[in-house]
Amino acid sequence: MAKFFSRLGEVVRWYPADMPPAERKLLSKLDWLVLSYACLAFFTKYLDVSALTNAYVSGMKEDLNLHGNRLNYINAAYEVGYVVFQIPSNLVITKFPAQYYLPAAEVFWGLFTLGTAFVKTYNQLVVMRFFVGLSATSCYVGLVHIINSWYRKRELARRNALFWISNPLGQMFAGYLQSAAYTNLSNVGGLQGWRWLFIICTVITIPTAFIGFIFFPDVPERTKSRWLTEEEKTLARTRLAEEGFQPSTGLGWGVFLRVVGNWRYWSFVGLLLLFCNMAYASGTPFLLWLSSQPDKYSVPLVNNIGTITHAVAVVSALSTAYYTDLRGRRWEPMVLSGVLCVFSNLVLAVWAVPDGLKFFAYIANGWAQGSIAVIIAWTAENLADDLEVRAVTLASYNAFGEVTGLVVPLVAWQVSHAPTFRGGFIWATVISVLFLLVIGQICWSLRRDERRRGLLKPKPQGAPEELGIVEEVERELDGSAMPIPDEKTAHTETTVKV
Repeated sequence: MAKFFSRLGEVVRWYPADMPPAERKLLSKLDWLVLSYACLAFFTKYLDVSALTNAYVSGMKEDLNLHGNRLNYINAAYEVGYVVFQIPSNLVITKFPAQYYLPAAEVFWGLFTLGTAFVKTYNQLVVMRFFVGLSATSCYVGLVHIINSWYRKRELARRNALFWISNPLGQMFAGYLQSAAYTNLSNVGGLQGWRWLFIICTVITIPTAFIGFIFFPDVPERTKSRWLTEEEKTLARTRLAEEGFQPSTGLGWGVFLRVVGNWRYWSFVGLLLLFCNMAYASGTPFLLWLSSQPDKYSVPLVNNIGTITHAVAVVSALSTAYYTDLRGRRWEPMVLSGVLCVFSNLVLAVWAVPDGLKFFAYIANGWAQGSIAVIIAWTAENLADDLEVRAVTLASYNAFGEVTGLVVPLVAWQVSHAPTFRGGFIWATVISVLFLLVIGQICWSLRRDERRRGLLKPKPQGAPEELGIVEEVERELDGSAMPIPDEKTAHTETTVKV
């Protein structure tokens, strides 16, 4: 069986054909130990989180009197709990064993998810969702940091994609579960179908946490996993050193200074923050548009059709990750996602268009969501030389993204404005344009850094040194301006150090 999977991995380009057997064996183990638990944990997180929206359109709204913008406030309570500890949490796992810390947090959010099944009032639901968010704080930011601490750069996008698709798969599965619970479990044991959804989610979540306690290997520099040999642990650290990934240098005020003084931190956090907001329409707005047409879509049908955007995101994540790992150009699928979001959000802002075009617009937003794995890989590989800054960056974007996820829906995506959400779609259009501009800024800045490190190709033998206005300005910006050689030296200078 192991030989079959190894051969399959080679056929689909999961493992490079020229990889030495020892390294391939290690990589296969890492995929099972690191990715398997990470994907399961992230799946259960989004299964639990998405259950609320599916429950809302399946009877919870009426049972708990969630009128007006109460769904926004419930989601806001979750976001507050979720944001509070994200950056400190990622710093904690740079020093303390992640194989105990992350699964323990999962146990707690599973128990609070179970408590959601038995709430009787709106206030109880708000409190419960706050604690679900608080206990789930460490999941995504912690797992994405661990994943990006084990793999070579050319392996990152595919692993990040496989990890990230657990998000839409969890949301899809929540839709299917709610549809089944609404149809088959309503009033069983005296509980409504939407309450059974939270119980089922808990039954899936708690065992997943115990898988983490047993198998998750922590990070390479301090792993004590019984499932890896000493030789494999050494090889794992050697692989990372060859790629320029550096181990932890410890916590202190120096971390703060390195973060705030690094343009890559600000640019990549900004890019990821914009990304979090430009494709919002593929989630709750899509479901609320479907549920606003009860004559066309029944409750089970709303839950099932609502998974389409998540399915498209899965295909997008896998295909774009493979493409960029093999081609090396991370920015290309991101530009496509930005263009799709500009078009689709503009269409939905107009609104007075055929339903078929609206479906396309929502699905285009779903496709754009799949670019997240490529953005994470691009971020991680460009912060390879500083583990703490990388950890803070990945946590910061998610924390700030959740802050906007808390504030923006209360203003731009108020449920009382469903399904048209004109202000929300205009906002998302503007964000999509800014997303494209930041991609351009990052590409320019990375190339500038290459010039500073002298990584540009030398001029051909005997080529004269003739600088135009653009080159002169770039030299000035780089702080490395050099006098233009006169005619006597122009033809003898063959290379220019920048």
